[in-house]
Amino acid sequence: MDKHMEHTTTVDRRPPATADHLASDTTRAAMRVQQSLLGATRAYLGGQGFTELLPPIIGPVTDPGSRGSKQLDVDYYGHRYKVMTSGILYKQASLLAFDKLFFIAPNVRAEPPETCNTRRHLAEFHQIDVEVAGATRTEVMAIAEGLLTHVVRHVLADVPDQLEVLGRDPLAFADLLDGPFDVLAHREAVEALRRLGQEQSPDAEIAWDNEELLSHEASRPFFVTDYPKGSRGFYDRESTTEPGRLRNFDLIAPGGFGELVSGSEREADYATIVTRMRETGENPAKYRWYLDAIKAGVPRSAGFGMGLERLNRFLTGLDAVWQVNAFPKIPGEVSP
Repeated sequence: MDKHMEHTTTVDRRPPATADHLASDTTRAAMRVQQSLLGATRAYLGGQGFTELLPPIIGPVTDPGSRGSKQLDVDYYGHRYKVMTSGILYKQASLLAFDKLFFIAPNVRAEPPETCNTRRHLAEFHQIDVEVAGATRTEVMAIAEGLLTHVVRHVLADVPDQLEVLGRDPLAFADLLDGPFDVLAHREAVEALRRLGQEQSPDAEIAWDNEELLSHEASRPFFVTDYPKGSRGFYDRESTTEPGRLRNFDLIAPGGFGELVSGSEREADYATIVTRMRETGENPAKYRWYLDAIKAGVPRSAGFGMGLERLNRFLTGLDAVWQVNAFPKIPGEVSP
């Protein structure tokens, strides 16, 4: 592992009392880094012609592809609505109005309690959600890479004093800023893990501990592409040249910080989406509003979600993602 990418500290998975957490120098510095990265994100995407929209918090359905987590229900005038686990369906629908858009969206996922030990899961978090009509995977991967690079440069120049408070060495980002990111197909990631003595199914998501291992092995961010069909949601488009492979990707940060971004080309054909829904055990009738939008002409697109807290944890070098959230919700823990 690159010596500049090591975590600065090891902390307990449970945050301290709210007052102590908010009053700490670490939290204050992390929130100032967050303010800087949010400004940089909006400046970069705005400069690329994106429109920022405000996403819904609840809806009749939400993203069914959230890995291992449960959805939360609310009573909405006698109807069972879902708290948003992701804005993906609303991003696609919004393409009826805008060709390039983004959300900075709150998400709630009842993650399995054991994820509290990964140091990178929260039950309540935010994503920078980006979508582009007519785009290819290659084009949105370039946007994700450009966004991450811009944010890193901006934070290094804007709040170096806060990074110093947190003990984050600017040299940790030298390799990131030194040219294009590498790309690894899912099957190549599986082979790399097996060479490291790790078991990994070729037909499933990369396991969290394996993803962290690959992250520790790297000195700069890298993409993993072409996940197997069945490992992601019905909206990820299947390859026409490699059946059984999806036109999707993750962006993995080095130093053990793991996945920052997940994205894909989107399926926009009505019949194909309904078939994929049924293949994944979803009832198309639940998605009526979404399918109506697809029939109305939602274009084929590509996009991604970048975890805001995960990005801030990477920037600050802190050990656990709860340290970069003012009011953290740890999976399995009851908190304010």
